[in-house]
Amino acid sequence: MRLFQEHGFEHVSIGRLSATAGVSAPTFYAHYPSKEHLVMEVPTAEQVAALLAAQPRDLPVATRVRQLARRYIAQWSPEEKAQVLARWKVVAATPALRTQAAAFERTTAGLVADALPADGGPTLDPADAVIVDAHLAAYTRGLLAWADSDGQEDLETLIGEAFDALQRGGSI
Repeated sequence: MRLFQEHGFEHVSIGRLSATAGVSAPTFYAHYPSKEHLVMEVPTAEQVAALLAAQPRDLPVATRVRQLARRYIAQWSPEEKAQVLARWKVVAATPALRTQAAAFERTTAGLVADALPADGGPTLDPADAVIVDAHLAAYTRGLLAWADSDGQEDLETLIGEAFDALQRGGSI
């Protein structure tokens, strides 16, 4: 993160990252598909499933996704939260990463959709899938607003406001 913060994400090569970490470029690629994966993390399917399993299954999908987001953030230690902020500040400062965040968001939405029970089938119905996608987009918007504020605004409040905008049909 230090290299990205000092030089900008786009100006730090895999070679420079590898050399700074004391590993070869092939070793880097053995652990990360790209340097984007150093900055943006996707929860594991197991993490998503565990967080959703703790909820009543009869809640509306939107409520379950909101609770999932709250519980996911609540499990971060202060150190982890500081690391997440550092990562999202790099994302917020890099136009290409802001765009790439949407791909990571869709991947996470897929994990959530896969972990939610589907009535009458193995997948969510299209309306519920849209709800999941929209909430993950709102979650990302909250993270970006938090990073843009340099962590001065409360993350949970920002994400809650983005979720509330979906509920009332307003803009995020």
